[in-house]
Amino acid sequence: MLFLKTALSAAAITMFIATGTLVAATGAASARMVCNDSGDCWHTESRYRYPGTGYVNHNDDWYFHQQWNDQRHYRDYHEGRGYYKSGIWIGF
Repeated sequence: MLFLKTALSAAAITMFIATGTLVAATGAASARMVCNDSGDCWHTESRYRYPGTGYVNHNDDWYFHQQWNDQRHYRDYHEGRGYYKSGIWIGF
């Protein structure tokens, strides 16, 4: 009976340590929103250096707290690296 208790305790401690290691190794999501001076906003997974000036990076949840209208346009996700300029996708 003592052997069974010891084995179960060891297994529980091992699971606890493994779970903690997994949680610590998992990084935060890197998704973000980028907006330019033209009012184009889009999702991106990385922080890029865009040509020119007037690009602002926001946290991903920023999207949900915005009013989308004639001055600010949410653009659909686009494959590959690039940016929007006046509503047109320009790839790197």
